[in-house]
Amino acid sequence: MEIGHKIVILGGGTGGTLMANRLRRLYTREEADIAVVDKDDAHVYQPGLLFVPFGLAHAEDIMRPRRRQLRSGVDFHLSDVDHVALDDQRVTLADGTVLPYDVLIVATGVRLQPEETEGMAGDGWLQNVFTFYDVAGATALHDAVERFEGGRLVVNFVDLPIKCPVAPLEFSFLADWYFHERGIRDKVELTFVTPLDGAFTKPVASDHLGTLLAEKQIELVTEFNTGEVDAGGGRLVSYDEREVPFDLLVTIPLHAGQEYVGRSQGLGGDLDFVPTNPATLQSLGRANVFALGDATNVPTSKAGSVTHFEGEILTENVRRFLAGEELDATYDGHANCFIETGFSKALLIDFNYETEPLPGRFPTGMGPMPLLKESRLNHLGKLMFQWMYWHMLLPGRDIPGIAPTMQMAGKQRAGQPV
Repeated sequence: MEIGHKIVILGGGTGGTLMANRLRRLYTREEADIAVVDKDDAHVYQPGLLFVPFGLAHAEDIMRPRRRQLRSGVDFHLSDVDHVALDDQRVTLADGTVLPYDVLIVATGVRLQPEETEGMAGDGWLQNVFTFYDVAGATALHDAVERFEGGRLVVNFVDLPIKCPVAPLEFSFLADWYFHERGIRDKVELTFVTPLDGAFTKPVASDHLGTLLAEKQIELVTEFNTGEVDAGGGRLVSYDEREVPFDLLVTIPLHAGQEYVGRSQGLGGDLDFVPTNPATLQSLGRANVFALGDATNVPTSKAGSVTHFEGEILTENVRRFLAGEELDATYDGHANCFIETGFSKALLIDFNYETEPLPGRFPTGMGPMPLLKESRLNHLGKLMFQWMYWHMLLPGRDIPGIAPTMQMAGKQRAGQPV
């Protein structure tokens, strides 16, 4: 083995942290220098942001220093990235530091772009227009939800891709529960507004989730392409001039990759996402550049489970690349998501590039988790995952019984009895 490989990882979130820790376990310090770069030292457990507006979690409960999540022997650089020079195999940081690399891993996630929708980032921002997709927004929304005594609460996302596409639905379900708990549900009109033609991207799951919305008396407005947020007038306006009135708007802004990607010739594609081979996670721009998590353009959900499954295969592919071996082309877009539905219940969906969510049980035919069915066990599984995130996923450990590729054991295909 060649001694002294230089591995640079851009991003200290889920993907960057677990990759650094997995690779540090794989290589000694003499075999590889591993450096992680991030613009801040605040690692956020992002699934926890959903719970902050309802007082079920607090910001300090879901945040830890990034440095402390990295194994000994991983160097951490606190700086923005200025640009990547692919031909020179160098990363230049905003503080002037230059990091040469043999392998580069892009894991810098996404940035929210409320300014890209007319009116969204105007005077109503954090007044009657909120997002829970960052700490500041989720915290401010908590105060707004506490003060809300009735009226029209609208939940919408402008367009895909977004982080965790089920989260807007989860917010709607939890809002239904929350206002029931407060005894004012009959005073609140809940509306879920989506650019899709149904509640979700996958038809079977969309039918299940659409039925749940109807059962909970949450209005579903489909094929709504948001063009303007009129905060003063309390109107969400589509490009075809349809309108949805609101007193409180919970929105998920447009997402894009990080700005440095666009400044780095040959690295980025549309919206500054990194064009990536969906099976190997190797960049399409350079053989020694890889990407995972929300920073890629692979056609699967931008969700933490995806990053976890990608990380297992990408670790092997970095090893194979440095050893001059053929890459493992087996990542299949595997994703699974717990979907909070309120009243201490949740759904679980499991799918990949080709196979949509199916009923059955997970992770095997014996379960214990039911798929596409509300249960308290799924809710407890979602809550338990926070511990697993900090103590298993980020440290780079495999979760027993959970494979990185989708398994059909326990799933019922169309036509089979449920």
